[in-house]
Amino acid sequence: MSDINAFIDNSVKSNDVFLFMKGTPDFPQCGFSGQVVQILNYIGVEYSSANVLESDELRDGIKTFTNWPTIPQLYVKGEFVGGADIVKEMFQAGELQSLLSEKGIAVKSDA
Repeated sequence: MSDINAFIDNSVKSNDVFLFMKGTPDFPQCGFSGQVVQILNYIGVEYSSANVLESDELRDGIKTFTNWPTIPQLYVKGEFVGGADIVKEMFQAGELQSLLSEKGIAVKSDA
């Protein structure tokens, strides 16, 4: 396993919720990453993230790791959930909150 794959694998397995995004949660650098950050913040879930703009190797590596062409990418308990469109649809349907609760991850009760 390459160093970048090891980093990605460790990141998604050692954090309950992990977001690969463009920018940071405090300063998203693309609208799609910003949408996912807003959703996660709204439902009050704790998460960690990595800025793919800091490394071409990471930006390319995460796409290969999941065989998913776009960023952001959200992981819950080591499993790939999806990108911005999927996360948004799941949130609007209440499925994201249910998934997090089923996995034992605390969300705000009013979300």
